[in-house]
Amino acid sequence: MPHAQQQQVLNRLARIKGHIEGIQGMIEADRSCPDVVLQLVAVRSALNKVAQIVLLDHIEHCLIEATEMGEFEGELKNFEKALDLLI
Repeated sequence: MPHAQQQQVLNRLARIKGHIEGIQGMIEADRSCPDVVLQLVAVRSALNKVAQIVLLDHIEHCLIEATEMGEFEGELKNFEKALDLLI
């Protein structure tokens, strides 16, 4: 069963992909460094938001399901690993 936020994440990733292609065009067009960096910061922020959505969805879906199945500790460790990678 797909996670509740799967389509939202896929939509955001598609927008990010388009944004990155736009940045490639900016570099090919020799746009100014501050303009390029501004767009890179926007992409990084968008990726951080996707990671936040994925982690929240993990809490709402996987941790609750693991609790119901008596596997909370193992799934909590998976969440902690993912959180460590993000921070």
